[in-house]
Amino acid sequence: MYQHGAQAYQQTAKVVESPRQRESALLMKAAAGLQRIKDEWSTSTREDLKAALTFNRKLWTIFMSAVTQEDNPLPHEVRQNIANLGMFILNHTREILLDLDPQPNRLDVLVQLNRQIAAGLRGM
Repeated sequence: MYQHGAQAYQQTAKVVESPRQRESALLMKAAAGLQRIKDEWSTSTREDLKAALTFNRKLWTIFMSAVTQEDNPLPHEVRQNIANLGMFILNHTREILLDLDPQPNRLDVLVQLNRQIAAGLRGM
């Protein structure tokens, strides 16, 4: 019975949740995953790190793709800023993945950017 109620709630949430709320939630999920890796650095594996970075990279790839569409309603300057942030995030992620001895503090900027963008989306 509980499972059915939870599924109904999830379906309803998908309907009433705005795209911005969904984007904010996904950014917070990515930030939480990266923060968890940082907090549990000594017990996290390279695969854990790769999985968290990959999720974040895929999310930002989707955002970048969306803002480069000609029919995107956002102002050009906002679209350009998001694309620039996305490029920074993709490059930073690549650097972490290629580093043979990555340091946990390298994740800070990714966590902070995701949280700040998520907060901005919730405020709109």
